[in-house]
Amino acid sequence: MKLFDKCPVCGGELIEKEVEKILMGGSNTAIVRVKAESRLHCGERLYTPDDIALFDEIRKKLREDNVEKFIQIGKKFKVA
Repeated sequence: MKLFDKCPVCGGELIEKEVEKILMGGSNTAIVRVKAESRLHCGERLYTPDDIALFDEIRKKLREDNVEKFIQIGKKFKVA
């Protein structure tokens, strides 16, 4: 079910595609793949309420350093 017929930002046509969402919590970062309604022209992405709840759950786990079920794919560094 589409949430919107047109993009609420630019009014253009939305397409469903798989996207990567970067989530941060505390000093941790995660990447999750979900399907979203996307607008290629303006870059807007519209997520389902279930996806937003998933994002909140993942951010909470990242803040709590509860990442044992996540797959580590690298390290991140801050350049001073």
